[in-house]
Amino acid sequence: MSLLSLWGEPLAPQYTDMIWSGLQCTLVLSIESIALALVLGLLLCIARMSPLAPVRGIAIGWLALFRNTPLLVQLLFWYFAFPGLLPQSVRLVLMTPAEWTLFGTVWESPSWEFLASLIGLTLYTASYVAEECRSGVATVSKGQWRAAQALGMTSGQAWRSVILPQALRAVVSPLMGQFMNAIKNSSLAMAVGYAELFYVCGMINDATQRTFELFGIVTVLYIATVGVVELLNAVLTACMTPLHGQRN
Repeated sequence: MSLLSLWGEPLAPQYTDMIWSGLQCTLVLSIESIALALVLGLLLCIARMSPLAPVRGIAIGWLALFRNTPLLVQLLFWYFAFPGLLPQSVRLVLMTPAEWTLFGTVWESPSWEFLASLIGLTLYTASYVAEECRSGVATVSKGQWRAAQALGMTSGQAWRSVILPQALRAVVSPLMGQFMNAIKNSSLAMAVGYAELFYVCGMINDATQRTFELFGIVTVLYIATVGVVELLNAVLTACMTPLHGQRN
């Protein structure tokens, strides 16, 4: 059964393939940006709470910049303006597709559309992840810090072994909410020409004029993708509820 056969005459096979390709691009961009944003967000959270004023000031300025600027503006900056700040040789490397063979497999360099989208979405999402993590750290009692110090832990060991595990358990749901937003925000990558789901469906609509069917499918696919994250959130929350009970 064709992807759109429920709405009358099916789309041509090439259009169905384009939709699945767009969905794959959306998933790749979303998953990679979420993974990078989680790591960067944790680092920003630690820097935001650093006892060193310069480090704390840089983190505060970073968060204010990326949280208070529209994501679309950031994507356009990374795609159009940022390359102009780079040497010409670097720009040529970024803008020129390249292929290389490794272990008999041909690999292609990512397009600048993808890289600009990844940078913008990662930095934007990381700023919100950092604030969610900071709110989670605030729920950890000061007694946990003192206990870590009494055991002879360094500051880094205390963060890694005592504070962050408890803080992350407290912010699982808020973080999952940010990850859902990242999936939905990936649709803005169409503004820089990245062939994600929304961009591809716009192209197919221009060729077929089947607006209702196409954007109905887009809606269903986004709902299904976000629904997977919601299910994961429910599972993680259920698994961690006993841990909260034991701790309390």
